[in-house]
Amino acid sequence: MTSVFSAEGKNLPCTVIEAGPCVVTQIRTVEKDGYAAVQLAYDEKKEKHTSKALKGHFEKAATTPKRKLVEFKNDFGRELKLGDVLTVNDVLGETQWVDVVGTSKGKGFQGVVKRHGFGGVGGQTHGQDDRLRHPGSMGASSWPSRVFKGMRMAGHTGSERVKVFNLQVIKIVPENNLIIVKGSVPGAKGSYVILED
Repeated sequence: MTSVFSAEGKNLPCTVIEAGPCVVTQIRTVEKDGYAAVQLAYDEKKEKHTSKALKGHFEKAATTPKRKLVEFKNDFGRELKLGDVLTVNDVLGETQWVDVVGTSKGKGFQGVVKRHGFGGVGGQTHGQDDRLRHPGSMGASSWPSRVFKGMRMAGHTGSERVKVFNLQVIKIVPENNLIIVKGSVPGAKGSYVILED
């Protein structure tokens, strides 16, 4: 993240996202595939790290191997064909707000205080020794003699798909395919995200 100053002099927290150039590698049609979509590829990849099937896929579009392939069901306002290159200005030129989809940072196995915001079990009095960050009671005893499904407990946290809605577009830098949005986006530095208009 970084920050920029607005016209009013406010310091706005921002995230800079590199959004292109993306190559059209496949066009789905209703007649052939049952739905209409466009597959875009992004980020260069060495040919030796690409499978033969993907090499053939990229050769059809007359492009070099790419790391990330994503399908978009909406149209891009013009007729596209294999091998077309889309820049950030082509797709998000007039957009004021975007939704960002990404994979959140993984935090490993966490307890209930960090994972669900529990307060722990009471204070330090009344004979409690090491229960400060424990979950407390989990349910009844003789009936139903089990823990109900969905009970909030300790477990793996993060590393899941997250969608952040309505981030304001502060600026687009077309020569470098950069888009600057107000606020934070899911994921670590350098991770892939999907921008939706």
